[in-house]
Amino acid sequence: MNKHTPIKPPASLLERANELYDFGAALRGGAPAPAPIVDEQTLETAPAQPVAPAAAPAAVVASPTPAPRSPTRGTKPVAKVDRERLLSLNFIDPYGSVTGLSEEFRIVKRQLLLAARGGKGIDAIPHGERILICSANPNEGKTFCAVNLALSMASEKDNRVLLVDADFAKPSVLARLGIEGGRGLMDALADPAIDVEDLVIETDIEGLSILPAGAQTNQDTEYLAASRTAAVLNQLTSHDPSRIIIFDSPPALAASPASVLALHVGQAVMVVHADVTTDSALRDALSLLSGCEHIQLLLNRAKFSPTGRKFGNYYGYGA
Repeated sequence: MNKHTPIKPPASLLERANELYDFGAALRGGAPAPAPIVDEQTLETAPAQPVAPAAAPAAVVASPTPAPRSPTRGTKPVAKVDRERLLSLNFIDPYGSVTGLSEEFRIVKRQLLLAARGGKGIDAIPHGERILICSANPNEGKTFCAVNLALSMASEKDNRVLLVDADFAKPSVLARLGIEGGRGLMDALADPAIDVEDLVIETDIEGLSILPAGAQTNQDTEYLAASRTAAVLNQLTSHDPSRIIIFDSPPALAASPASVLALHVGQAVMVVHADVTTDSALRDALSLLSGCEHIQLLLNRAKFSPTGRKFGNYYGYGA
């Protein structure tokens, strides 16, 4: 039998982003290479073991919506997520048709979950179940990415996801989901008498819960740097071993809490706005997140797919 030289597949958006910015070596240092993610309409990702990015949604075959969850779970009320608002803002519909965007986030979450839980000869990284979503500057897509990643992970059969709004100065996660706010993480950090689990909001999307940012304060960085933070986050982690915690943090160059939060997570995803985020801004932001050893880049709003990838179309294809 003739021997054939294997054909190398086209580089992924993550790999091409890494080549474009050439930050692999700087990020890895001597540590294992991390994995990347996706955001807003079309994106790419960079440094280390890549995770594919998100493409624009494509209309496909609709899937039946599960029966609504009971309005209460035990004694805790369940908040109803505004599905129409999600769709109007181009977020994933967790119970809707398979789209290009939902498929891209499926690919993205796989590497993050592998790093968090381990498997296939790969050891789980310490605190890998805690994932920080950040950007260098505002309006680069970090919240869009954080919410979509949470919606995608919520559909996992072996995991639940807690989405934490950690952008304390300008929280927006609850507004995107159409959920009323209340006390949150900052309240629990400031008051030892508060049980942080009492502040977690269950939603009618199976597997998804939310922790609001909480009261605004001029000392958010100081509270995060206090010893109580580790205890509160350990409580969130230990309460449910299947829980993945996603933090939507402030932009690294706009507010200092991001650099402190990086000390408490196992993975960080830096969202990069294609053709907008500068090399110098990205380098500065990455240096501020150096407390986290496993950082991945997500190149957001890239408008092309040279491989002709059309995720989502297959599900509507009639054989």
